[in-house]
Amino acid sequence: MKTALHDAIAAIHNATHRCVIEFAGAGSQALAWLHQVPGSSRTVLEAADRYAPASLSGLLGFEPDHFTHPCVAQLMAHRAYLRARELSQGDLPVVGLGCTATLATDRVKRGDHRVCIATRDEKGTITHELTLTKGVRTRMQEEALASLLLIRALAQACGVKGAPELELVAEEVIRVHKGERGLLSWLSDQSLAWMAVDPQGAITAGQRWPGIALLPGSFNPLHEGHKQLAQAAERILMRQVHFELTLDNADKPSIPLKEAQRRLEQFMGVGTLIFSWSALFSKKAAVFPHSVFVIGADTATRLVQPRFYGNSLKNMRASLEAIRAAGGRFLVAGRASGRAFVTLEDIEIPVEYGCLFEAIPPSIFRTDVSSTALRARLKRRSSARQ
Repeated sequence: MKTALHDAIAAIHNATHRCVIEFAGAGSQALAWLHQVPGSSRTVLEAADRYAPASLSGLLGFEPDHFTHPCVAQLMAHRAYLRARELSQGDLPVVGLGCTATLATDRVKRGDHRVCIATRDEKGTITHELTLTKGVRTRMQEEALASLLLIRALAQACGVKGAPELELVAEEVIRVHKGERGLLSWLSDQSLAWMAVDPQGAITAGQRWPGIALLPGSFNPLHEGHKQLAQAAERILMRQVHFELTLDNADKPSIPLKEAQRRLEQFMGVGTLIFSWSALFSKKAAVFPHSVFVIGADTATRLVQPRFYGNSLKNMRASLEAIRAAGGRFLVAGRASGRAFVTLEDIEIPVEYGCLFEAIPPSIFRTDVSSTALRARLKRRSSARQ
């Protein structure tokens, strides 16, 4: 091992940071280098080589369209960071690293040879991207280069300077991006079935999320009625209720991505907001199997009326059958309708699907808050200020 590399790794070990590393395709030589220098037990909490696609998909929670992508590295780093927080003891800083790469192999590759490495800590995410010139290095040399880039990324995250430079050829440039993958880029990737943002702003995404409770809505705006309904449902279900915003709606215009980001801001410090593209409850039930959907009586009414299925009784029954097959069910809150207050008892539910619906008693939850009225009130206030 060259002196500059040895000294950089020794400095990493002497820093206070602890790390978890996730590899996919390359970069694992860096782990061997870290272990060659005394003190690695102070730095490395855990490392995993996700070489099989199924292994990486299991870590991410979904199968990405492209495995060697900066967004994949960022999500790997995020998962590693959460794991590091679990394993670390005390108040020492932790770092999650994700490395995904496609390098030279024993067959000709059509695509680029690329390396994407991300580090995640309490300050955010830094991503390093490098496209290698094909044919100028052996597989072993490309692996060494990817591993050295990972050591440099870890050194930067630990505040260590002096890591050795990479020997690049003409036109090879390391692109560095600071900051997590933006919300809008996550939302624009519809290969994901859902994306969740917790109250602290941490992002996770996936294809399926079974056994949860969701309160769907447009949340324009989020109001006390939504919060109180979630709390009432949590008391009944004895589990946490997440809010869900569908970007593609069955009976409303799609929500622009920037507008989705604006609505998300309402949930910071309040609760987890899940974004999905599943407009129909039959689709939601497939993405969130064995889950409970907390809805109002107006939504429950639409679920059991053929006119909302193109006047097709067959389509209505097919939708309810799909929900039942996926283990989905509904917790129904009463809703004000004019001067009346409509509850589940006022809705004609087909007998064979009655088991899918459970009422929230008005004694536990009742509110006459109207999102439409709130929007009108906010609009009047805004006009008055102007």
